[in-house]
Amino acid sequence: MSKKELGFGIIGTGAIAGMHAAAINACESARLVAVCSSTAERASQAAEKFGVPADHQIEEFLKREDIDIVAICTHSGNHLEPALEAARAGKHVLLEKPIEVSLDRADQLIAACEQAGVKLGVIFQNRLKPGYLKLKHTVQEGRLGKLLLGTAAINWYRDPSYYSGSDWKGTLKGDGGAALINQGVHTIDLLLDIMGEAQSVFGQVRTVVHAIEGEDLGAALVNFKNGALGTITGGTALFPGNPERLEVYGEKGNIILEAGKIVVWNVSGSDAGVPDSDVGGSGASDPMAIDFRLHQGQVEDMVEAVLANREPMVTGRDARRSLELILGIYESSKSNLLVKF
Repeated sequence: MSKKELGFGIIGTGAIAGMHAAAINACESARLVAVCSSTAERASQAAEKFGVPADHQIEEFLKREDIDIVAICTHSGNHLEPALEAARAGKHVLLEKPIEVSLDRADQLIAACEQAGVKLGVIFQNRLKPGYLKLKHTVQEGRLGKLLLGTAAINWYRDPSYYSGSDWKGTLKGDGGAALINQGVHTIDLLLDIMGEAQSVFGQVRTVVHAIEGEDLGAALVNFKNGALGTITGGTALFPGNPERLEVYGEKGNIILEAGKIVVWNVSGSDAGVPDSDVGGSGASDPMAIDFRLHQGQVEDMVEAVLANREPMVTGRDARRSLELILGIYESSKSNLLVKF
């Protein structure tokens, strides 16, 4: 391999691993060289599926000198352990969202990568949607003026089989919760990226339709440190599922995104100027109704971060913010009190 092409290994061979493999193989600067699964049988199946060598023993997998970056595609509550081993082996780490299911586990993961001197990136591919990039640039230019209100609505639906067919989805140990921490986290990440850090939150979550430990319905009111307010609604019980929305209101105008596309543009002096594109799709009713192109963008960014010795576009500390806010909503719902950060 040339110095401009880095080798990737994938740990975890479930559905999202296919998205990572397609994204890696579409990059000129990256190549999938191996995968690692939980059992010998699954590893054999993965080798055939992905067309690369497969291990079921992570120690042997991480001994491969052609692996520069490890993409961790295990379930949310099992990101820490493989990340610790990858960092100890000197491999850079690219994680699926959320970073983990507790702040303690997230902090251990971040610290391990920092101590090992390896890069840590977290997949939040919706940051690369053209409509969102246009919104963010407009806010950064100050064209909305002082930010007043941000709203995130992830009012989705999942068929009961989505949970019953999995041994971890909707569980507290494996998923950390359900609708907000798994589905909602993408749009909550965008909300925080635009509005800045949260100061406090009051939230309520419910389990109203599905037979799961985590929530399938939630709502919250956020106070941001810049003085703005925010609202969050989310669920997987809201049949048939609507495209996610992000609304940003400032003293000079507002912009509304739906499934990453600009649907309202109230900015004085110009039109939106964004191509009619829905790159990446929406998982409103189908978790796999997205394509790999935005993942490809994050893979390319991760390669550039390693080669240029800079931070990835979404660091572990960036990803920690959305986890902290969601866990704050859960805590507030239990205590029926405002949670301060």
